[in-house]
Amino acid sequence: MAANAKKYWSKDWAAYGSTGGTLYGAPLMASVKGFIWYSPKQFKDWGVEVPKTWDDLLALTKTIQEKTGKAPWCAGFGSDAATGWPGTDWVEDLVLRQSGAATYDKWVSHKIPFTDPAIKKAFDSVGDILLNPKYVNAGLGDVKSINATPFGDVARVVGNGTCAMTHQASFFDGFISDPRNGNATVGPDADVWAFLTPPIDASAGQAVTGGGEIVAAFSNDADTVKVQEYLSSPEWANSRVKLGGVISANNGLDPKNASSPILQQAIKVLQDPKTTFRFDASDLMPGVVGAGSFWTGMVDWVNGKSTDEVLKTIDASWPSK
Repeated sequence: MAANAKKYWSKDWAAYGSTGGTLYGAPLMASVKGFIWYSPKQFKDWGVEVPKTWDDLLALTKTIQEKTGKAPWCAGFGSDAATGWPGTDWVEDLVLRQSGAATYDKWVSHKIPFTDPAIKKAFDSVGDILLNPKYVNAGLGDVKSINATPFGDVARVVGNGTCAMTHQASFFDGFISDPRNGNATVGPDADVWAFLTPPIDASAGQAVTGGGEIVAAFSNDADTVKVQEYLSSPEWANSRVKLGGVISANNGLDPKNASSPILQQAIKVLQDPKTTFRFDASDLMPGVVGAGSFWTGMVDWVNGKSTDEVLKTIDASWPSK
């Protein structure tokens, strides 16, 4: 694909679709991860506000639990053969926010191991919420029920107000509004809204993780180049996003074309030059780790294995070459 297509890509996406300066893939759809979904009405009734820092989020969690006497959070790691992946998103968010982009990049490339203190710290910070029986699993069971709960089913208990908060990507909008899950509405003044997992330091810029789909070319002929150029263009991005349910990382995308307020917000996050963006770590790791031991490690962790034991097992699976 012609290298000038790079000019359309938001943030660091070019790094994931090029090699040696020659583009081989066109970015199609994207998602912003790390949204915390909640009920604006419930927050107002409880007299609480959207947190500005991670510590504020923990304090908010404690406050809601004390006010309601119920677990504030719900989570579902269930995803058939991919069970565990929603947990990796939690860890990735914390690695990026706590230790910064440089450490995140070293972790993805295995320049630092899973057993590094920064990764352990991220796991343990996530555990402050997900492994606390007072804090999960609202409307669904206990801590271990996280693994048995399909991630999409969480939308039902968030939408009906049984669960105060859950952590999921921008695409969760579609699950929330699905009639099979209760047909809740999403918006700042609607049934459900979302804020990004807050930074460690309120003065720090916004850092987010995200995912996406990239279509690769296996031929460099003129017709293929033209197709790839079109798929990388603002014209294609805007026309596809207008159809609903998705976003793109294309810089030429008009957020107004997105089908919901949260998707519009996600596009603005991706297009903000102040945003530090990193692609989903597990998607960038070797498959045996990112789509294997990391996923199963999250399941084992929820089931009671220690952080140290889980991290050692995941790291041992990293290919030697």
